[in-house]
Amino acid sequence: MHKHTNAKESAAVKPGSEEPARRKAFKRVFRHMGVAVLGSVVAQAAIFSRPARAAKILRPPGALPEKAFDSTCIRCGLCVKDCPYDILKLASWADPAPLGTPFFVARQNPCRMCKDIPCVKACPTGALDPLLTDIRKADMGVAVLVDHENCLNYKGLTCSVCVRVCPIRGEAIALKPIQNERGLLQIPTVNPDKCTGCGTCEKHCVLSEATIRVLPRELGLGLSGTNAVGRMVW
Repeated sequence: MHKHTNAKESAAVKPGSEEPARRKAFKRVFRHMGVAVLGSVVAQAAIFSRPARAAKILRPPGALPEKAFDSTCIRCGLCVKDCPYDILKLASWADPAPLGTPFFVARQNPCRMCKDIPCVKACPTGALDPLLTDIRKADMGVAVLVDHENCLNYKGLTCSVCVRVCPIRGEAIALKPIQNERGLLQIPTVNPDKCTGCGTCEKHCVLSEATIRVLPRELGLGLSGTNAVGRMVW
């Protein structure tokens, strides 16, 4: 009777003794999952809390529009690795671009416009559009003469370095005459339909602060009809 009682007690205790062990195992799994999910959320929040890229930050050739690019680029760095001129960088915490995304700064090192576009070929996700096969059709930004007052050609001098170094010479930037109080001036004028935004003109501007700069196209060119205040007639 005593033995029977013990067996019953043992049978009654056994499931109870397994339950805490099983519960502990589940807790351990869920704890790890929780840490992983929390880490992922924190990392994602950190990435997307970074400021949008600054105007001087340019994307590699073939980059999708910024929002699509940011969600498609996996920050693998293969485009950076395959750039033969070490133009591209991956953004760090100190850079004014979303963390881990590739960019270049025209004033420091412009795109060399490789004919075979190795950075695009290296991209595994399509964040750099594989359909871009002609570098002359790349759209990294657009050159804009941002400081007419200090451009040497506006002062009546003959500089024109930006025109002479342009890889799409005579098409993307050309000299166009304008008449003002200084006489007939030859002014660098950008054709936005031909400019790829490679940044060579900005890099070689002879002034300490370039008067011609490459901006993301949406910043460099105006859009009509988007501001209700601007359309009001007083």
